[in-house]
Amino acid sequence: MAAPLRVAIVGTGTWAEQHARIFSRRPDTELVGVLGRNQARTSARAAAYGTTPFTDLDDMLDTERPDLVTVCLPNEKHFEPTLRLVNAGIPLLVEKPLVFDLAEAHTLLDAAAARGLFFAINFNHRYAEPVQRAKAAIDDDVIGQPVFATWRFGGEANHGTSPHANLIETQCHGFDVLEHLVGPISSIAAQMTNATYGDWSTLALALEFEQRAVGSMLGSYDSSYAYPDSQRIEVNGTKGRLVIRDTVQELSIHRAGDETASVWRAGYFNDEARNFHGTFDRHVDALIDAFTAGGEPPVHARAGLRALELAMSAIESHNTGRRVATSPAGNDRHGGCARPAEGGPR
Repeated sequence: MAAPLRVAIVGTGTWAEQHARIFSRRPDTELVGVLGRNQARTSARAAAYGTTPFTDLDDMLDTERPDLVTVCLPNEKHFEPTLRLVNAGIPLLVEKPLVFDLAEAHTLLDAAAARGLFFAINFNHRYAEPVQRAKAAIDDDVIGQPVFATWRFGGEANHGTSPHANLIETQCHGFDVLEHLVGPISSIAAQMTNATYGDWSTLALALEFEQRAVGSMLGSYDSSYAYPDSQRIEVNGTKGRLVIRDTVQELSIHRAGDETASVWRAGYFNDEARNFHGTFDRHVDALIDAFTAGGEPPVHARAGLRALELAMSAIESHNTGRRVATSPAGNDRHGGCARPAEGGPR
């Protein structure tokens, strides 16, 4: 039997605890260290998960020599520690968003590519049971050719230093899932408001897809995660429609002209599928399989760049009052980039 992978975690926040939970309990991984800025907090997290606390990155790398490092830091603080790890040649799983700046994103991906590094990002929404079933239904032509897709995701504000935190760090899931289900987004027209506390906390985007579908994204930090249907995905096709409610709660599929629906909900004993945190466990299952096989990550960090490119296109659209076209995913050295569009209203 192969020795467990040695995994270390950078970060001690709320979601970083999910990293600690997963990697400390898997039989094929060993949690060898947790790095944080605050000694007391870091020591408490390490003690809770049976590992070693560190407050110096180089010390952790030299002492533990991890096979894989996961990075889960405050959203605007990703770049510098991630670049240090890439330059040290460490395989990585990073939390979204990748970064808030396109030049920084390209720097990270170029440096990782030059070293041939395993470089994954945690877009865990892809691993929700309803999303996986929806993807299979679309691929199997159950709803026909998609012609309209919508994403809605709203909750309480996660305040940071960026005025576009909602768009870049939360709605990146929407860009990723919509392209995962429907294909590349080819243009964006945006409306945003900063009416509540000064940041662009609520936004509405009109989308055009390469395959001639259209769609919308509605994202809000002026809402609440306590509301039912705070997250909703709908894809309409030429043969039917599918709807996902609250990421893990429900998938319904209607056939065109049929007033009945096929509905998936987690069964009585199926706690795993109804658990949002379990979407991360599922991603890690796929990630460890790919890592040990020497393959590419199931969700490469390029997906983080792609989501950031689309967010920047939305910002440009809002600032200029014009629709902004985006290159096809994979068109540049990492995958799509924004380009000016020919006029037109938002």
